[in-house]
Parts: sequence; C-alpha cells; structure tokens
Amino acid sequence: QVQLVESGGGLVQPGGSLRLSCAASGSIFSIYDMDWYRQAPGKQRELVAGITRGGSTNYADSVKGRFTISRDNAKNTVYLQMNSLKPEDTAVYYCYVVIAVGPLEAAGYWGQGTQVTVSS
Repeated sequence: QVQLVESGGGLVQPGGSLRLSCAASGSIFSIYDMDWYRQAPGKQRELVAGITRGGSTNYADSVKGRFTISRDNAKNTVYLQMNSLKPEDTAVYYCYVVIAVGPLEAAGYWGQGTQVTVSS
C-alpha cells in the first residue's frame, strides 16, 4: 500500500556530487521522520542523515559539511545532496520513512536501495 522509490545513484569521481531522491506513494495519511542510511560491503547499515517533518536535521559526523538532507512535503519526497564525495562514501543508500496510513497507525518503510560508487 506504501511504496518508496529511490533514484539518483551512480558512479562518480572523488570530489564529485550526486543527488539522491526518495519518493513515497500510496495510502499515505501523514509522513513523519525521513532518513537516509547506507551500507558498505562487509559493514553494518548506518544512519547518514535524518530530517523531521518540521525540518530539523541531523547528520553522521563523517558527512557533516558535505551532505545535505531536505524534503518536499507536498511531493512526499526526501533528498540527499552529496558533495565532495570520497571513496569511503561508496555504499548502497537506503531511505527510511515513517509513514502513517491512518490517524493511529504508523510504521517505518525502506526504499529499495541505490548504489553510489565513488572511484577514479
């Protein structure tokens, strides 16, 4: 009933930029927190950035000053602008969105993941 569709990943050289998008659709009553996670090969999934419905943001120390999370509530979409990319940013990036499908029912949903590869 709820779908998250990610886009924007790819191959980029060190120092380059990418912009990820994650759009939610379906039976949506309200959207709360919207987050981006990433998982590199052999490592645990980690929180990269998060944004509340009111626009408050938080970032992992490793991406502060380089990544910017934003959201468009009218489009049910969250973005991750990634600048000054480093090889260690290489990972599969997932959005995670807390969605209420009714006034008393909320759950977390994962996107399908998008590969980001930073390499020369």
